[in-house]
Amino acid sequence: MPKRSSKPPKQKDTQQLARSILDAVVPDAEPKPAETPEKNPAAVALGRLGGLKGGKARAVKLSPAKRKAIAKKAAAKRWANVRATRPQS
Repeated sequence: MPKRSSKPPKQKDTQQLARSILDAVVPDAEPKPAETPEKNPAAVALGRLGGLKGGKARAVKLSPAKRKAIAKKAAAKRWANVRATRPQS
């Protein structure tokens, strides 16, 4: 489908125009953002180790009654969110 010629092309606002001119004249006028520092591999491994065993270790320590209470609370919260987003009939 051909483009409409009856509509004029959109003009850049003054800020965009100034930025494009500056980029054309001096491409590296704005300093590059600082790179994020590398993470310590030992700390990453240690954190991952705790994360991998966290939920299972916690579940083993909880009594069945406490686990049931936590599950009930979570289910109630999920259903509250569903009810809040559902339109009223």
